[in-house]
Amino acid sequence: MNSPHQGGGSARIEHVVTSGVFELDGGSWEVENNVWLVGDDREVVVIDAAHDAEAVLAAIGDRTLRAILCTHAHNDHINAAPRLSLRTGAPVLLHPDDLQLWTRTHPDRGPDGELHDGRVLTVAGTDLTVLHTPGHAPGSVCLHAPELGTVFTGDTLFQGGPGATGRSFSDFPTIVESIRTRLLTLPDDTVVRPGHGDSTTVGDEAPHLQEWLDRGH
Repeated sequence: MNSPHQGGGSARIEHVVTSGVFELDGGSWEVENNVWLVGDDREVVVIDAAHDAEAVLAAIGDRTLRAILCTHAHNDHINAAPRLSLRTGAPVLLHPDDLQLWTRTHPDRGPDGELHDGRVLTVAGTDLTVLHTPGHAPGSVCLHAPELGTVFTGDTLFQGGPGATGRSFSDFPTIVESIRTRLLTLPDDTVVRPGHGDSTTVGDEAPHLQEWLDRGH
């Protein structure tokens, strides 16, 4: 599935849903992932190359892929990244705190660069700022595109609450603090585009904050 979303900058947002298996701590679950593309008719970046490199390549078409951005390194968000990189020559970028998770899926191929906090990536004249938001994973990041009025949250924030923290490398108080300090400080009308499920807005999620804080402390 591939659908466009117009934004306020020169870039536009496109959306592909892919299906596969999430594996961690000896368990496996069938999941659907959101793959986000940001760019124009000439160049794009991909956020979370999940499961199906061919589907993502079809969405890219004849455009130049500038980078593959990983919101975190759970296998369902990165399993198609090396193949997509091989086919396009685009670098794979990941926060260094998630290297321990990355190597579980790709022990023989590391990322090509870092998504450190505050880094700004520009595609089609539109900036994406890296926000380090640990909790779901140590190296979880969100990508804020103010010109497009959106933030790509991976598995940090969903419609209805924070991402899961019941498995290895995760921590509930940490994710709540990340959401409180890095995401709920964004404008209320900022569209939240997560790694799974439907989009929401910062303003719609803000009323739940006290409940998360009560559970997290």
